[in-house]
Amino acid sequence: MADLETRVQFIKGVGEARAKTFAKQNIFSINDLLRNYPRAYEDWNNVVSIREAEINENVCLKAIVAERPSAVRINGGKMLVKTAIADGTDYMHIVFFNNKYVKDQLQENEEYLFFGKITRDKYGAKTMLSPRFEKSPEKQRIRPVYKATAALPSKTTERITEKALEQVKGAVPEFIPQYIIDKYRLMGFEEALRTVHFPESEAQLNLAKRRLIFEELFLLQMGLLGEKSTGGSRVSRPIEKDFSQEFYKTLPFEPTGAQKRAVSEALHDMSQKKPMNRLLQGDVGSGKTAVAAAIMYSAMKNGFQSALMAPTEVLANQHYKTLCAFFGEDVKIELLTGSVTAKNKRLIRERLQSGESYIVVGTHAIIQNDVEFSKLGLVITDEQHRFGVGQRAMLSGKGENPHTLVMSATPIPRTLAMMIYGDLDISVLDELPKGRQPIKTYCVPTSFHERIYKFLRKNIASGRQCYIVCPLVEESESDLVPATEYYDYLKSTYFTDCTLGLLHGQMKPKDKDAVMKRFYSGEIDLLVSTVVIEVGVDVPNATVMVIENAERFGLSQLHQLRGRIGRGTEESTCILLSDAQNDEAKERFDIMCKTTDGFLIAKKDLELRGPGDFFGSRQHGLPDMRVANLMTDTRILYEAQKTAKEIVDGTVKLSEDEKNALQKEVDRLFVRVSMN
Repeated sequence: MADLETRVQFIKGVGEARAKTFAKQNIFSINDLLRNYPRAYEDWNNVVSIREAEINENVCLKAIVAERPSAVRINGGKMLVKTAIADGTDYMHIVFFNNKYVKDQLQENEEYLFFGKITRDKYGAKTMLSPRFEKSPEKQRIRPVYKATAALPSKTTERITEKALEQVKGAVPEFIPQYIIDKYRLMGFEEALRTVHFPESEAQLNLAKRRLIFEELFLLQMGLLGEKSTGGSRVSRPIEKDFSQEFYKTLPFEPTGAQKRAVSEALHDMSQKKPMNRLLQGDVGSGKTAVAAAIMYSAMKNGFQSALMAPTEVLANQHYKTLCAFFGEDVKIELLTGSVTAKNKRLIRERLQSGESYIVVGTHAIIQNDVEFSKLGLVITDEQHRFGVGQRAMLSGKGENPHTLVMSATPIPRTLAMMIYGDLDISVLDELPKGRQPIKTYCVPTSFHERIYKFLRKNIASGRQCYIVCPLVEESESDLVPATEYYDYLKSTYFTDCTLGLLHGQMKPKDKDAVMKRFYSGEIDLLVSTVVIEVGVDVPNATVMVIENAERFGLSQLHQLRGRIGRGTEESTCILLSDAQNDEAKERFDIMCKTTDGFLIAKKDLELRGPGDFFGSRQHGLPDMRVANLMTDTRILYEAQKTAKEIVDGTVKLSEDEKNALQKEVDRLFVRVSMN
């Protein structure tokens, strides 16, 4: 019998070749596969007739194939397969794009279930584009929808997940102590896993979600509280004198009140014997780097070195240039990244070890074993959610309990942030520097594409740069715009005389950095990207962002994406493209068009997104929260935090077996986080 640690290749029907495809989604074991929760569900129980089916709604139809499927080639050599279905109430065409297998899979006069969105064709008749389908079973069910690629469709993941659950039946150990399960009436772990993938009803699905949400937040709080308790006894060397006023006099601008307050809070912490452990949270463009520079300046004047670590080379380069401009030629600042030559790396290491250099900016290269400091007193990580706890600890380990500042542009209401960042004190930058141009935001339907392309070309002709953001990397079973195909399409049609770039998360880090460097330097006019640019480099010359399928992004995520433009003095425009007509999408777009205040948007996001929206949204705080939503699951978060505190402070005693089982899962979560 298999268990959760069994490699995915040993699941019946997988094998080595398909296991490599799963590995691209970081799925290596049965445990990884079962933790790969559905991003959505399709209710195949609720069958409607063709006549009743409403336009722009996802529906399930039970119908007979009334015409033998026929295939034709369209522009670009792609295949279009067309057929018709009938159910006794009406007759309707369905169309499949680039699916050569459909002709053999759909048999004339056979009955099938079809699930997809009802749209209208050019004649106004109802149609379905690329629906999911299966032979009409005796009993319908709620179907899971997984993240899909051309090589690994959702249906394949569904089938293999079902087989995996069969293979581990009765062999899934429980790790939440029984008293917690009883106290909060939680579903058992194995039952929750089975139900979240293959629910029999919405009520059962909600119970499974509640268990998995509690579990994830509970493990998160156990890890954070454990980190805080071990750090409480550490002693650092305090910074005795505040030189911030001296630094402010060197700046060509007056810092905001929020910036000065954040610097004061940090330097107060650093004057204590206990090391500072502070989060600097500021909206996009609020001036976090200037705050970091002021703190570095005081550290340097007190004889301490500082290290600033960024998640990408492009961002590290940007910080390096900004700090060089702040400090001038009198202060030696090092840039240490993977692309620095071996000779220069050796010279930089020597200067840091001897104490000749007081400041280093870099990527993961800073935490390599051969990098040593003379007197490291301050470590700073930017976009901290891109680094795991382990990586943060490695950087801090370069000094004797140095002070730590982590920076994040993710806007989270303060009370919630205090819970998420359980091991950190918090400073908030809630003012924008003077002179920052507001970003004009508009929401338009996809029928505006032609006008938008003209607008983009006009901006490019005037020397500006633009973004187009897509929700997917490549073609899947959905009707969303994929970045790779869209890039090829635009390059060969509307922007043949422009330089286009493509950026997505499946690219190698060095390739992503190369694209962003070209965009930053102005070589690329139009960058087609996925959400990988949500946290990225400032390109002051980028003035337009178009977001395709905007309804697929959360409110805060839309705001983060929009923050990539409006970094210079030119007026900037963000265009949200969507045909969504539901009330939630309309309200979300309305907020985006009315305000650019990230904290107000975060508050609205918390109000808008109901407790049923558990899957598929990007999380805040620590990365890779697979099921819990830290913006909406606040009640469960309070319960999880309370329970974790009782265990960490010893109020509740656990048996050795319970401690070990629980610690294993906490370690698993934080190892997963540190790998991202």
